[in-house]
Amino acid sequence: MVHQMMPGTEELLQKEQVTAYVGIDPTADSLHIGHLCGVMMLRHLQRCGHKPLALIGGATGMIGDPSGKSQERNLLDEATLAHNVSCIKAQLARFLDFDSDAPNRAELVNNYDWMKDFTFLAFTRDVGKHITVNYMMAKDSVQKRLNGEARDGLSFTEFTYHLLQAYDFYYLNTQRGCKLQMGGSDQWGNITTGTELIRRMGGGEAYALTCPLITKSDGRKFGKTEQGNVWLDRRYTSPYRFYQFWINVADDDAERYIKIFTSLSKEEIDDLITRHRQDPGRRELQRRLAEEVTRMVHGDADLHTAQEASQMLFGKSTKEALMALDEQTLLDVFDGVPQFRFSRSLLGGEGIKAVELMATETQCFPSKGEMRKMVQGGGVSLNKEKLAAFDQAVTEADLIDGRYLLVQKGKKNYFLLIAE
Repeated sequence: MVHQMMPGTEELLQKEQVTAYVGIDPTADSLHIGHLCGVMMLRHLQRCGHKPLALIGGATGMIGDPSGKSQERNLLDEATLAHNVSCIKAQLARFLDFDSDAPNRAELVNNYDWMKDFTFLAFTRDVGKHITVNYMMAKDSVQKRLNGEARDGLSFTEFTYHLLQAYDFYYLNTQRGCKLQMGGSDQWGNITTGTELIRRMGGGEAYALTCPLITKSDGRKFGKTEQGNVWLDRRYTSPYRFYQFWINVADDDAERYIKIFTSLSKEEIDDLITRHRQDPGRRELQRRLAEEVTRMVHGDADLHTAQEASQMLFGKSTKEALMALDEQTLLDVFDGVPQFRFSRSLLGGEGIKAVELMATETQCFPSKGEMRKMVQGGGVSLNKEKLAAFDQAVTEADLIDGRYLLVQKGKKNYFLLIAE
């Protein structure tokens, strides 16, 4: 997980309990898995006896960081930022101990608290004079934006960003005894500006440590799917989709990710990798990766639901498991299967014959005769239970979540019927 670190960082960590921080911009009300590497660094840090600070950029989030971006990000108002900060705080509590009496319990800090009363004149006088424009111009993030990667160039607002981030480090160094800032490798320039500011303003010791930016084995960005980011909040990415993201990673990626995104021991990981290489088809490595990360982010109950849901299409699932799915998970599992809508009134009273529903009202079968034959051969299921007769009654009591029916034809053909 280590990409770069300043000389002396390792010795510092071995010598004393170190307070260290990672900055998170609250540009949304949920973290996504792109944030996970930084969060795992804090988790490892705390497990090793050091004190983690999670810094929420309530002030810097109003500006936008040019690092690794080709255009300026949208600026957020105070109300939106306050909402985002409270949501992110709740998510971080799944990874870090904020509540115990331990001397190294995690703390959440918000740079808005110390930046909000800083006047522009005071900042330029007390902080700006210590860092030269030449020093800032030499940073990769600034150079890339100035050399044509940005359509609109680099605004003064963004140019001042890493001076603000540097001041965060200075503030935490002098007020909280924080000696180490960590982040992704694209943050190296911002972090070292902080160590330089601390040095020039007469602060204490300061060090930098970065992790590599995580990519897929083909070089593409980690954590993106066709639906966009993979979020930690179930409102944006259901636990089932979250679990599926990890299940579907390539073998080479699984070997790297299990070292970064889980707290398994080196011995256990080495053993898993050896077994996986002997029989990659079982996808044992991906299953364990998905299990560990989903449990960490969503908990045991949602992990169990995601595992049960994963059996729906491919395994021998039961009617009870199907009926237990919430609506979003059901739709996620059967995303892409043919859907037919029908009038809910057909299910009233004694209901409708299955053959009428599946071959006349919807097009699950091209004809009643074909359906009759398949039912006789035991090849048709309704809600994961084999149809005993082609004219079996289907009623409102059969609806999943009060709205859906799942028809299975043979082993692999599914249809989702939606009552309206």
